[in-house]
Amino acid sequence: MDKVLYLAMSGARENMRSQHAHSNNLANVNTTGFKTDLAQARAMPVYGEGMPSRVYAMSERPATDTTSGVLTPTGRELDVAIEGDDGWFAVINANGQEVYTRSGEFAINELNQLVTAGGVPVMGNGGIPITLPAFEKLDIGGDGTITVQPLGEGPEALAVVDRIKLVNPDPGTLFKGPDSFMHSGNPVPLPPANDVKVVSGFLETSNVNSVSELTSIISLSRQYEMQVKMMKTAEENSTAAARILQLQ
Repeated sequence: MDKVLYLAMSGARENMRSQHAHSNNLANVNTTGFKTDLAQARAMPVYGEGMPSRVYAMSERPATDTTSGVLTPTGRELDVAIEGDDGWFAVINANGQEVYTRSGEFAINELNQLVTAGGVPVMGNGGIPITLPAFEKLDIGGDGTITVQPLGEGPEALAVVDRIKLVNPDPGTLFKGPDSFMHSGNPVPLPPANDVKVVSGFLETSNVNSVSELTSIISLSRQYEMQVKMMKTAEENSTAAARILQLQ
């Protein structure tokens, strides 16, 4: 009975873990630049006495779907989207690490730094966060170059401030960290990529398929109920066996 209970308990636990991944995806269906976390289950042996065929399914997040979402026009000069599936914006997280995102919903903080919607500084090609002077007008070019018309100056006084650092790592080398940013796992920052192009006045939507995620959540809920029923059955069998032993 203990083995049946263990397998049912393990199955219910892994169902819950997989449920968390799909629920997080569904919760971020409207998050700019969000990338879907993939989930899968693989067979794991049950250690200890017993036949080698005894296994249970372990849920895991093997990778992240990095395909691009849909580009939607906003007309806002600080909204930037990367064209195509390749390329990432370089930003600095709370730990001072260079990490990567596809969310180009930028703003300017009280220090005149270019930051993401979450307040994380955007990295420039110069190796430091981008700081903007007071300006009348700002333009972000297709290669990420930021040009401003200084405050109080005419259109003839345009000045290049910096260039947003864009990177293009090899496929499969980035992974999503607990901070929801993509990490390279290498303490050395990735080099800038000149082949990544951006478009100003657009934002990239999440690539989450809400129908698929909702279907997975319903399926996992049913699997969880089945595991709970197995645990209840194991309890009933154990109780019945104890009553038989009491009669002897």
